[in-house]
Amino acid sequence: MSGTDVPSRRCLVCNAAEPIAAKEPVWPPGWQCPACGHVVAQAEGISMFASELADTVSGFDPKLFDRLSELEASYFWFVIRNKLIVGLADKFFPGARRFLEIGCGNGSVLRALAKSRPWERLVGSELHPAGLTYARKRLPSEVEFVQMDARNIPGVGIFDLTGAFDVVEHIADDEGVLRGLRAATQTGGGTIIAVPQHPWLWSQTDDLAHHERRYRRGELEGKLRRNGFEVLFSSSFTALLLPLMAASRFMKSGKQDGDVFSEFRLNSHVNKAFLAILGLEIRFTLAGLRWPAGGSRIVVARAV
Repeated sequence: MSGTDVPSRRCLVCNAAEPIAAKEPVWPPGWQCPACGHVVAQAEGISMFASELADTVSGFDPKLFDRLSELEASYFWFVIRNKLIVGLADKFFPGARRFLEIGCGNGSVLRALAKSRPWERLVGSELHPAGLTYARKRLPSEVEFVQMDARNIPGVGIFDLTGAFDVVEHIADDEGVLRGLRAATQTGGGTIIAVPQHPWLWSQTDDLAHHERRYRRGELEGKLRRNGFEVLFSSSFTALLLPLMAASRFMKSGKQDGDVFSEFRLNSHVNKAFLAILGLEIRFTLAGLRWPAGGSRIVVARAV
């Protein structure tokens, strides 16, 4: 950590920063800015930094959290993605002990990371309190949660690892999120970002999921570099299943069923086979292989 990275919470009204003591919450409910006196709103013990956007259809429909929570436990893509995220965190930032996830949703990734090592701080943020309701039930009581707009993170130099997993593609100002992540990440710390890839794969699923974009190869890496990060690793994900994914999307082209979860309907035997295929893929990925194409891209970067 550099001398300028004093872990601090930041007032969104006057921009004043207040140092955070080692044992206190990052964003305690009812926090009052010592400079201007502004009191942060709270709901059910969670600080609300963007209450005007809470549970609006802004990048994601909060009504979908019910169905999403059912899928995350067993659907091959979520299961393998969690293993890849934990593996990359262990490989590139084994000493990290303070983690923030942007757009934590139901807490699936947070739960996987919580089991992977001891943490001094584990914080999940979400625009939608509906998602945090599920996350709190899944995770230990010491995990902190906060409602905020990822484009305006009220913290400076707090975390040695941050992440956003299939989140920034929902936000028009994705570079605003990356700038916020850089501010919240201490110098020398890291971030892991996962996004959907290849604009040619765009389908009704992307429309229904409120995606702003699918990323071109090199696009996310360039945006990270412009906003204070050094790219350490970048690879496609779901590379081995890309032909099947492309065929499925092209076959459904023009068919409007209105269900964002339609492509998640899989026979249990097929789901098991895909788990095995992607399990093999991530073993090669964690060994250093970088796949040139795939349905998603995952990038590891260091704050500089």
